[in-house]
Amino acid sequence: MRRKGRRDGEGRTPRAEQAPPGSEHWLHPWVRLKYFTYNPAVYPRMLGEVSADATPGCLIHVYDKNGEYFGTGFWNRDSRTPLRMLHHGPHPIGEQDLEDALRRAVEWRNSILPAETNAYRLVHGDSDGLGGLVVDRYGDVLSVEVSTLGVWRRLDAWLRVLHEACGTQRHVVQVDSAVARMEGIDVSQGPESRPVRRVRILEHGVNFEVDFEHGHKTGFFCDQRENRMRLATLIRGKSLLDLCCYTGGFSIYAKLLGGAGEVTAVDLDETAIAQAKRNANINSRRGPLHIDFVHADAFTYARQMLRNGRLFDVVLLDPPKLILGRDEAREEGLKKYRDLNALGMQCVRPGGMLVTCSCSGLLKAAEFEELVIHTAQRLGKKLQILEMSGPGWDHPYLSTYPEGRYLKVIWSRVLS
Repeated sequence: MRRKGRRDGEGRTPRAEQAPPGSEHWLHPWVRLKYFTYNPAVYPRMLGEVSADATPGCLIHVYDKNGEYFGTGFWNRDSRTPLRMLHHGPHPIGEQDLEDALRRAVEWRNSILPAETNAYRLVHGDSDGLGGLVVDRYGDVLSVEVSTLGVWRRLDAWLRVLHEACGTQRHVVQVDSAVARMEGIDVSQGPESRPVRRVRILEHGVNFEVDFEHGHKTGFFCDQRENRMRLATLIRGKSLLDLCCYTGGFSIYAKLLGGAGEVTAVDLDETAIAQAKRNANINSRRGPLHIDFVHADAFTYARQMLRNGRLFDVVLLDPPKLILGRDEAREEGLKKYRDLNALGMQCVRPGGMLVTCSCSGLLKAAEFEELVIHTAQRLGKKLQILEMSGPGWDHPYLSTYPEGRYLKVIWSRVLS
């Protein structure tokens, strides 16, 4: 009797006990697709035979269902996504091509980013042809997040390439524990590095301290850099309620650069609130920044404001990723987005602004906009939508991977 579980439910890619006709001329190791797809994440049901010499974490040659060369990717038979495409095209790529992709990613960021920041994304995974690798630069430290075994096995060499290209020496490497289990990553065998707990960065003249020990993801959300600056241009003299403020980025920009009036910043993470207060103190060189940092649940706090009849000129909603999966997890996440946006809209003074964000890759931009609009309609409110923005150009996404458009920010006025 076969053991039931994910592999039975989703299927495993069969070994090529009976090789497909013509495969004797294929490059090794190889895998064949059952269906055409240009999405970089390829699931078991989409895969046909694979050669017996394909090993976990190897570069693998990919052939389409007609036996034509399709591209190159990382292989990991036991992963939820056994094939992670790195390149589509008739010509195979090798290890040197991947290192060249790292250098191109760094060169692109250096060509587009303003000189007044030393915090930005260097490598953005699939969008840079390096699925499973995210690298943020914070001053002289590279913060690295790994989510595929293929990247993990090359990380020592790739870090040398990145440090050489960036002129840096220190790095911090993170692997989510659940990802490590799914990918078969042994985190005890990681690259050597000197411990780095904190580093200070500069962004548009604003200083922040990045805490690698307690911070989320790669330590700081530089994807909101341009949106923080946009808010600062709109906030002078106005009151701001910043729900899910994390380490205070929007609130500090609003007060320091925007000349905001009363600013209230709320987060459930006590460690994040403590870091936000430190960030405010770092930027108090011209006098204290009067920001009311509140350790509380955003939903509970907003309901209390409504009971108190307290309204704000601007309400900012920037929650963590609320949609953590498909089916039931998706519905639960959508409900949270509806509830938070309903509360946020009701806290806005008539004619004031609602700035609402989603960083859930499984929620498409059009779906997020529709959710916000329908929430307003249920409340009998009308929104004047001004713009939908996203991250800066250091966070691109592929046309073939819409999930990469994870950050969506809707700017609107609440008219009634």
